[in-house]
Amino acid sequence: MENLAVERKFVISSSPHVRSPETVQKIMIDVLIALVPAVVAAAVFFREEAIIPIIICLVAAMGTEFVLVRKGGFFSDGSAAVTGVLLALTLPPGVAWWICVIGSATAIILGKYIFGGLGSNTFNPALVGRAILLASWGGRMTEWLGPIDLRSTATPLADPGYGTPLMDLFTGNVAGCLGETSAIALLLGGAYLMYKKHINWRIPGTYIVSAFIIGTLLSPMGTQFDVTSGLFHVLAGGLLLGAIFMATDMVTSPVTTKGQLIFGAGCGILTVLIRIYGMYPEGVTFAILIMNALTPLIDGATKPRIYGEVSK
Repeated sequence: MENLAVERKFVISSSPHVRSPETVQKIMIDVLIALVPAVVAAAVFFREEAIIPIIICLVAAMGTEFVLVRKGGFFSDGSAAVTGVLLALTLPPGVAWWICVIGSATAIILGKYIFGGLGSNTFNPALVGRAILLASWGGRMTEWLGPIDLRSTATPLADPGYGTPLMDLFTGNVAGCLGETSAIALLLGGAYLMYKKHINWRIPGTYIVSAFIIGTLLSPMGTQFDVTSGLFHVLAGGLLLGAIFMATDMVTSPVTTKGQLIFGAGCGILTVLIRIYGMYPEGVTFAILIMNALTPLIDGATKPRIYGEVSK
């Protein structure tokens, strides 16, 4: 009877139940490989002004996790390395070294381990670090250098008329954060992750399409259905970086098919609305963090109904 009572307490929740032969370390290594094109593009356009912040963020993130956990080696499962590189790619070129250290440490501590570590975090750690840096040192986070000549200039999102040529946005010949400039480099990384089956099309696809639609409808020139405006919102800023590498974070995004579609669409809509009506020219960080907070609700509302379950 006692065993029967214990057995009755064992309840299996509804699907999906995620199983995978891949280890966390293998997945993180693949993500780092996918980030190589973006890192190389940043190094080509911004040289040492990109290389130094990336190295500092990488080492600071792994070092912070090593101090907290003290097991598994300095690289451990690789998640801290991914967080460090992603954070670095959201920073402007030539940013102060201590900004990199503080951002990486807060990303690991407040974005990851305050929730219990990998797999328990509610928000994307790299974006938590970036959000804290934006709130604390907004001026330093919005100082841009142009590619190649490294002269101070404005990011394309600061141009109310969206006058930057689309081809420059696609190739990366624009000012911006380290990982925001080259769309082609980010798309190559996304293609690799899809090939390895670590992500699918739903979140990045709906993110991009919804941003394109809202950007087209809310043209700065006052005209309706301005396709150029929609394309600008897709290619400019950190939208592709966020859609491919951050919104698809398997820990902080929905697991259901419908949930992923809703999540991606919400990220895209919020990104454009924050860009147009918010105080910062970029809206990717806060859009994804807001949708991260809604992920449990989205999963709960879209979970598959158990066969035979009666609607309440």
